[in-house]
Amino acid sequence: MIDAATDRAIPAACAEPPRPPLAQPPADMPIPNRLNVALVAFVATAAVALLWFGSWVDHWLGVGAVGVAFSYLLLTNYALLHEATHGNLHSRPRWNYWLGVVAGTFFPVPFSMIHTTHQGHHLRNRTDFEMFDLYYATDSKLLKFAQWYSILCGLFWPVVPLGGLIAAIYPQLLNWRPFRQARSSSYLCSDIRDIPVWAIRLEVLGIVGFFAALYWLLQLSALATLFMYGCFAFNWSTRQYVGHAFTKRDVIDGAWNLRHWWPMTWVLLHGEWDLNHHRRPEVSWYYLPRLVGDESRPSYVRQYWRLWRGPRLATEPAPESLAELPLSVRP
Repeated sequence: MIDAATDRAIPAACAEPPRPPLAQPPADMPIPNRLNVALVAFVATAAVALLWFGSWVDHWLGVGAVGVAFSYLLLTNYALLHEATHGNLHSRPRWNYWLGVVAGTFFPVPFSMIHTTHQGHHLRNRTDFEMFDLYYATDSKLLKFAQWYSILCGLFWPVVPLGGLIAAIYPQLLNWRPFRQARSSSYLCSDIRDIPVWAIRLEVLGIVGFFAALYWLLQLSALATLFMYGCFAFNWSTRQYVGHAFTKRDVIDGAWNLRHWWPMTWVLLHGEWDLNHHRRPEVSWYYLPRLVGDESRPSYVRQYWRLWRGPRLATEPAPESLAELPLSVRP
């Protein structure tokens, strides 16, 4: 394989798995390579430091404070991981891949898997396959409300690492009838089955080896580590649908540009500009506020608390999924 940015061959063992070509970012909005590399390095270093500190703090109140800080740090880590899924973390494909692998390690999730599943999100946003905030009259309200509040209470996050483990250890399980028949998981499982198994397995082995080394070298506390990831699970899970809930049922425009206070906009790397991102997925996070349109910008905090009122009855027809094309390839 040849790295287009360097014209040099990439060893097969180091090459990223096959993926569709991405559209180039606009010439006046180049990817901030140095800033992104610095952010990945800072987040990775700080995450290791917090895992160590949380394991050696004497009082559980201290562990709780470290856990809260860790949860917000990993929100930035996920924002960087998200950039990598769109090829926007670095302009060189090989750098983008490996930086995505580093960010995926701290989530933890194999980068090859989340790269593909996130593309699926852009293809099926606000369709029935990603309709969590709404229900039809024929749906079970009990199941829809249980699904919704399980997301808000943090149970969405464990599904992602678990999915990575299943895909690496026993991918045939994804053919299990309940996965294939469930509305929200049928396409997701199909996306995962299309990923080369060797890529997922290598990345999962890397994640397991990294955390095993951390436990051995830093003598981490398993209980404290789980608690800190529990804080992140709640913080991350509750935010995953805040930019889409109760928007129009449109694959592209079914998102919000929200207003947030400036410290959080940097923690999220402008993640509150989700509508701009869905319209221009090839644009780096750094420039999303520049793509301002005429749409209103509801309060992020108000939208967040609105989620806890529960799903609503669907009143709009479902949009069709986009054609199975690379998400960042624009006509």
